[in-house]
Amino acid sequence: MNHPILKQRYTNDSHDPIMGYLLIIFGFMGSHRFYYGKPITGSLWFLTFGLLGIGWFIDIFLIPSMDREADQIFREGPINYNVAWLLLTFLGFFGIHRFYMGKFISGALYFLTAGFFGIGVLYDFWTLNQQVSELN
Repeated sequence: MNHPILKQRYTNDSHDPIMGYLLIIFGFMGSHRFYYGKPITGSLWFLTFGLLGIGWFIDIFLIPSMDREADQIFREGPINYNVAWLLLTFLGFFGIHRFYMGKFISGALYFLTAGFFGIGVLYDFWTLNQQVSELN
């Protein structure tokens, strides 16, 4: 395991299970599923309040495996996934996550239009991991 590529593969920690458990508090919104790069099931959780609570409960046990999977897909870099997700989840309508990523024009537009009337925030829930990956 002294090879740099193999070492990087096993030491990447782009996502954090603690963040997943924090976001699962908002599991009825699917935040934790979006965070781990699962936008389709995140949307399903959003529309069904976490499959009427059943999926939310099951996800408590699935977070460690979702975390490992996300760590294999997404790479760390100067933009921290956890910070971006916290800002999106709690301040998305103000565009603060976009300012954090250096997207000042769209951040200002989000701020003035409540996240393009919520549609932009939903778009960012679907694509934030890819946006951060591109910047990193």
